[in-house]
Amino acid sequence: MAIVGTLVAESLRDDAVLTGVPLQVGNIVRVAAGDPTVGQPVVWTLLEFEAPDDRFDVLVDQLARAVRPGPWYCDVRTEDEIAVVFAGRALRYRRGDAEARARAVQFARSRGVPRGQVDWPD
Repeated sequence: MAIVGTLVAESLRDDAVLTGVPLQVGNIVRVAAGDPTVGQPVVWTLLEFEAPDDRFDVLVDQLARAVRPGPWYCDVRTEDEIAVVFAGRALRYRRGDAEARARAVQFARSRGVPRGQVDWPD
């Protein structure tokens, strides 16, 4: 099984580098989903991707260094595990763990992520 995820291109730091994990980009979509009141641009570029599941730890670590501070995150998941990655921190939990998901939602909200953007798949 592969890692799957969605990355908002605008969420990346200006000096972000993701290397050593081959990403296969599926769809690239532009959407009006941002919230200027929290410092996000209105239009986002969504990169839907897959990567080899044996690179999960490496990808999560790199994303934690690549995502901008503030109301941004990247969600990645395997068949068994979900990681919601913020600047400097990743919250990882087993699929179906409602308590762990609730903690991740609470953390996202504490970082300023608008309620409507706390929508990563289970």
